Amino acid sequence: MSKKSRRVRAKRRTAANLAKRVPIERVPIRQAPPESNASAPSVQPSLSSVQTTRYQYVLPELRRIGIIAGALLLILIVLTFILG
Repeated sequence: MSKKSRRVRAKRRTAANLAKRVPIERVPIRQAPPESNASAPSVQPSLSSVQTTRYQYVLPELRRIGIIAGALLLILIVLTFILG
């Protein structure tokens, strides 16, 4: 006798779960007030200390990736002249 496949049991479980679900009550979304004609002065947000400490590793890693990519490209060019 063969076993029942897991797929059939999974389908039954999902059908039973769908029947048990309670519909979610929808809440209307507040719309933003219309903007006035007078534009607010544009201010550049400064980086907080949290952001600077969180991303302090990015620039050194980008520099390292650039150096490695340049070295590999140089090796490929040299190999092209030697082997080609």
